[in-house]
Amino acid sequence: MDEYGNSGEGRATRRDEAVRAAVEQGLLGPDSPIVGLLDVTGIRESAAELRAAFAEVTAPGTPVLHAFAVKATPLVPVLRLLRDEGIGAEVASPGELALARAAGLSPAETVLDSPAKTPAELREALALGIAVNADNPQELDRIDGLVRSAVSRSPLGIRVNPQVGGGSIGATSTATATSKFGVALRDEGAREWVVRAYLDRPWLSRLHAHTGSQGIPLPLMAQGVAETYALAEEINRRIGRPQIDTIDIGGGLPVNFASDVTAPTYAEYARALREAVPGLFDGRYGLVTEFGRSLLAKHGTIVARVEYTKSAGGRAVAVTHAGVQVATRTVYVPGSWPLRITAYDGKGRPKSGPEVVQDVAGPACFAGDLLAEGRALPLLDQGDYAAALDTGAYYFAHHYAYNSLARPGIYGFVPAHAGGVRFATVRDPQTLTSIVAESGGAHAGALTTLHAPGSR
Repeated sequence: MDEYGNSGEGRATRRDEAVRAAVEQGLLGPDSPIVGLLDVTGIRESAAELRAAFAEVTAPGTPVLHAFAVKATPLVPVLRLLRDEGIGAEVASPGELALARAAGLSPAETVLDSPAKTPAELREALALGIAVNADNPQELDRIDGLVRSAVSRSPLGIRVNPQVGGGSIGATSTATATSKFGVALRDEGAREWVVRAYLDRPWLSRLHAHTGSQGIPLPLMAQGVAETYALAEEINRRIGRPQIDTIDIGGGLPVNFASDVTAPTYAEYARALREAVPGLFDGRYGLVTEFGRSLLAKHGTIVARVEYTKSAGGRAVAVTHAGVQVATRTVYVPGSWPLRITAYDGKGRPKSGPEVVQDVAGPACFAGDLLAEGRALPLLDQGDYAAALDTGAYYFAHHYAYNSLARPGIYGFVPAHAGGVRFATVRDPQTLTSIVAESGGAHAGALTTLHAPGSR
């Protein structure tokens, strides 16, 4: 049992029931061979665990905003569900902001972070009163001009890079010496520039840092927060008043992809932070967090029908409808992003029997399109289903249109009161008409009308 009651065993039971129900109710089958499933009960539990973990370590009355990193699962119904569970939104593009607004997130519940904000994006955010963290000196110059030209209610801050180092996955380590994010504090003159920026701008009231996500150990995450807190203390001391009133500690809690157990937990991280940075929680600073993967990953499952089975070089191969289009990171970097695979029979029931080493392949036309290679599972047969677990973040909501493969339908589920499972559509399956439209179908003859001078 995870802290605050989120049971890995309970998740597995709900998942098995949902797969069977999806087959019985026709969400999965020969004509709909791939779906994404979201465990609504599990999502609610994770949101409650996050709120409870930080409530346990913060002084009473401390303002805390938990802003979900929309990039992790950019689906409007998910953002609405999280909003109803007390979770805001951290957005990093005009598209993500549009999703958050469509989900009903208020400006006060929204934070804008991006390394490439345009003047128009900044202008919109400041007009709405959305919190903005400037990524670099040039962006701060842009904000200077906007603040001079119009009154804004937006809380404003600067993102810094504490340069505490990386974890086991370089691509998700954002506090390395050469990270593209934030102002690199250990570069010559950078720390003094940050202090001076606050001294010169009384309206700067926040400080933001994010050490990384998957592959970052808790001590390194805590060190990044400690460095940011120390800088806030230094700035307020230099100014002579508590100008910085809120510290945004980012997100990045790693996810255990090896089992159904949630590890580490939000409670473990919050306690580690309290031990490493006790002053952060004494009520002098408001807090913002930006967790993404850890809120959603373990509550999503990709289920794909086995279309064919074969043998190659003495190894069994199950060809399914889930591959690079829904599991891009796993297919291209399997060593860093391995997924657990569970076998279900044609009726959606967990499959038993002797384990056989086999490949679980996707539908894309290149040899490396494998969900799992050399994996020991009950032998998958034609018409069975292979489920990729822990895929609720950065998987089926991030479609990669290789071979013009259609985006799968996504369905949320909860246990029904009288037994069974209730589903709700989160995103409709993509149609062939939509694929053609998105591929320039309305402009089919456009290129044939262009001719270089003298070519005809």
